[in-house]
Amino acid sequence: MNIEEVREYGLSLPHATERCPFGSDTLSLEIGGRIFCLMTLDNQWDFYNLKADPDFAIELRDRYASIRPGYHMNKRHWISVDFHGDVPDAVHRELILHSYRQTAMKLPRNVREQLSIT
Repeated sequence: MNIEEVREYGLSLPHATERCPFGSDTLSLEIGGRIFCLMTLDNQWDFYNLKADPDFAIELRDRYASIRPGYHMNKRHWISVDFHGDVPDAVHRELILHSYRQTAMKLPRNVREQLSIT
């Protein structure tokens, strides 16, 4: 997948939004004001960061050379995924959805209720 495909898929998820909280060259995809995907727009990185269940993250890093601990993130809860590598597009989408769900489930109850997330 490329950066635009990641962005489009992430924004297709319910209540997903985008903003640039760290400057105009860094894009975050968010749910309820919390980041689930982070990537640069200046082509400085050839990867993007996603939130992941710690046990699942270990499994993914063992399975794919293009997945490693999250760059500049909590290494236990975030992974970095290369745009171009050994990860199939279907798995990219699965990982983005996993990150979105991980983030949505950690939102405060009142925010989940406002967004109709159960």
